[in-house]
Amino acid sequence: MSRDRIIHVALPGGHVYDIRIGSGALSALSSTARDLKDCQRALVISDENVGPAYGKLVKKRLEEAGFEVYDLLIAPGETSKSVELANELWEAIARYGFTRDDFIVACGGGVVGDLAGFVASTYMRGIDFIQVPTTLLAMVDSSIGGKTGVNLQAGKNLVGTFHQPIFVCSDIRCLKTLLEEDWANGFAEIAKSSFVAPRRSFYEWLRDNAAGLMAHDVELLEEAVYMTAEFKASVVSKDSTESAGVRECLNYGHTLAHAIENAAGYGTIAHGRAVAEGMRFAARLSVEMLGCDMSVVKATDGLLDSLGLPALPWVAPPERLFKLMKGDKKARGGQVRFVLLEDIAKWKLVTVPDDVIMEHLQAWCTLKERLIEQNGGKMWGQA
Repeated sequence: MSRDRIIHVALPGGHVYDIRIGSGALSALSSTARDLKDCQRALVISDENVGPAYGKLVKKRLEEAGFEVYDLLIAPGETSKSVELANELWEAIARYGFTRDDFIVACGGGVVGDLAGFVASTYMRGIDFIQVPTTLLAMVDSSIGGKTGVNLQAGKNLVGTFHQPIFVCSDIRCLKTLLEEDWANGFAEIAKSSFVAPRRSFYEWLRDNAAGLMAHDVELLEEAVYMTAEFKASVVSKDSTESAGVRECLNYGHTLAHAIENAAGYGTIAHGRAVAEGMRFAARLSVEMLGCDMSVVKATDGLLDSLGLPALPWVAPPERLFKLMKGDKKARGGQVRFVLLEDIAKWKLVTVPDDVIMEHLQAWCTLKERLIEQNGGKMWGQA
């Protein structure tokens, strides 16, 4: 068993919490939760896939620490990130008699974490919560930084809060049950971090170890989770509410990605695959807007291909994607902003003119139509 590694997150305003990463990190949940919380009740929120295994284990650990533990299961998938389901959870917590001293544990992937965090941030104007991420994506991204939210028909995560966890417990052993799409989601976010992190060595390490990560080498996975979580923690520590401009780098690839997810229908295209498409698009846009060298485009395509994230045979009308970008929460004053690269490890937030975006969207859609033809006329997700 490897030794757990700890990342200390210190935020403006004094909020501090730890991220514990390791094969067996869940064994520390009992003592850590009791050290952090002197209260009676805890609620474990999980989904129907994760709950029977890891949700039960988390509940057992908390009961060992002397908590009265309730558990609730939600349906897996993005459709659960809704105001309607949040309302059901608020009502359940109230029936259980929770007070501001009690806490919630989110056990699962990003959907569970986002929803449970949102419920915790709004019940009685905010109660504590702990993140126990069980997917690679959640370990490296959504469990860190305090972003919570639910989706609207108009767009993803349009309703939400910043509400920091009091502890994040990432047990690498939970990854052994991941499905193929879960791995793709996580690898996409790790790749994103490697492009915008301040040291090029992150990208080079990931490029050199892609094959081992695809083979699910435990030591390499633990190192990748640690490096990515450490990078995100450092960003969040400087800009906890995305108001100082530092945290914007974490949106690399997400401008087009969110439009793709919406246009395809939430859950049709995995978040990681959409982000991968967004990074390919942003790298090419970077060439025109910032004079980025084409070698960065080749590096982007090569790394994503090596991590099992090939270009997708999927397309939507460029006008539809453009409209969704305009409605994204990252837009300002009706202008679409992109995180672009001057080089690997050197990013910049750029307001891109509408005509340039449309030109690149049309080119992207043309490439996608050719890819669909090569795929026998079938788009991604079609039988």
